[in-house]
Amino acid sequence: MNAPVRFQSLTVSGLEIRAGNTTIVRDVAFTLSHGRPVTLLGASGSGKSLVAHAIMGSLPSGLSARGIVKLDDDDLLAGSPTQTRARWGRTIAILPQEPWLALDPTMRIEGQVGEIHRYLHGLGPAEAGKSMRDDLAEVGLGDRTKAYPHELSGGMCQRVAIAATHAAGASLLIADEPTKGLDAALRDGVVDRLREEVDQGRLLLTITHDIEVAAALGGMIGVMLDGSLVEFGPADEVLDNPQHEYARALIAANPTRWPALALPTAGEPIVSATGLSKRFGERVLFDGFDIAVRRGEIVAIVGPSGCGKTTIGNILLGLVRPDSGEVQRSPGIAATRFQKLYQDPPAAFAPHQTLRQSFGDLLRLHCLAWAQAEASMRRFGLGQELLDRRPGEVSGGELQRFAILRALLLDPVFLFADEATSRLDPVTQKEVFAILIEAVRERGLGLLMVTHEAALAEKIASRILKLPA
Repeated sequence: MNAPVRFQSLTVSGLEIRAGNTTIVRDVAFTLSHGRPVTLLGASGSGKSLVAHAIMGSLPSGLSARGIVKLDDDDLLAGSPTQTRARWGRTIAILPQEPWLALDPTMRIEGQVGEIHRYLHGLGPAEAGKSMRDDLAEVGLGDRTKAYPHELSGGMCQRVAIAATHAAGASLLIADEPTKGLDAALRDGVVDRLREEVDQGRLLLTITHDIEVAAALGGMIGVMLDGSLVEFGPADEVLDNPQHEYARALIAANPTRWPALALPTAGEPIVSATGLSKRFGERVLFDGFDIAVRRGEIVAIVGPSGCGKTTIGNILLGLVRPDSGEVQRSPGIAATRFQKLYQDPPAAFAPHQTLRQSFGDLLRLHCLAWAQAEASMRRFGLGQELLDRRPGEVSGGELQRFAILRALLLDPVFLFADEATSRLDPVTQKEVFAILIEAVRERGLGLLMVTHEAALAEKIASRILKLPA
């Protein structure tokens, strides 16, 4: 394998992104150099990921970029589409925000990582296989090489995407929300891997909502708001002494700084299960597990990635059958009032249908008024213009807010939130949980949440159930 070319710097100046005649990102400027990664923080929809895709040359249809984006002397915005695609994997690699969309559902993960070594780097089958196994072992999946993406948790799929991006060996690595859905140990492992990429001479641009990740990566931090870079400077200065009002609010909204929540006394169980057991192949996820979620309470399940947290919630909803055990729900309640918020929001929306069509179908089916949806959109900070976009044309955070809005429109009595705010910045996460907590208090909603954030669970959960690895 030939050693990849190493570039010295990425320079962004006067970057502007337009949707038709509307400017949605304006005057973004920063320099990324060896040993000094850049991390962009900010609200969902603030333009962070669009900046990354403008650099990559992979903006969604209908969007255009202008300004200066140079990798050394190579003008990334000046090339033809063919020249842009020729850089992908070889010069620039992106770790996308949604592993659900990044992985081929019909191919085992060994093939998806191994083909990069074979066809991008030209290795023979044996050498490519060894490199593939090394890559997957380094992200903790050395024993799952034969698995398909649907057999893995969301966090595991993210680690596969990380292994594939590392295998590409490009000079510039763009990591878009690389640690979402990962427990603290795996998150720290990913950060260590990204730091290794920097130490090996790669340029690193990271998009994240996780303030702890930004602090651990060091280098430079930029804070984006409404398409503008409102603060930029050394990581310790921005985190310890933010100057812009939004930057201060963002850092203050970290769950570690939330006040503890007091909920009223919970009512009768809305759903419960006893003696649950589940295995996949030879692997036992849990055995003899009991759980009950009552009206007006928040139950959190925490544990490492792949330990069975999501499977428990799916069993309570009837989406997965346990190998043994019994599930009971309160009688006389419509199935539509038992709802789920998916960890990967694209899994919950038809990809080729606009959000207006999706919500229109829902409202007609359940005889609900558009006024209800519009009022909820305002409350969730979602503009009307987003309705005419497809799911892949809005940010992951915006799509997750649409998913939460849609679930609450159906007046659920039980809501299974599977890492429901992992794509949201701390400010938006705090606002969304305020709405969910209000539903718990006022409607008697029973909320079961799966999270890797121990601090979040400790602040808002009535009870915490811990699953072992």
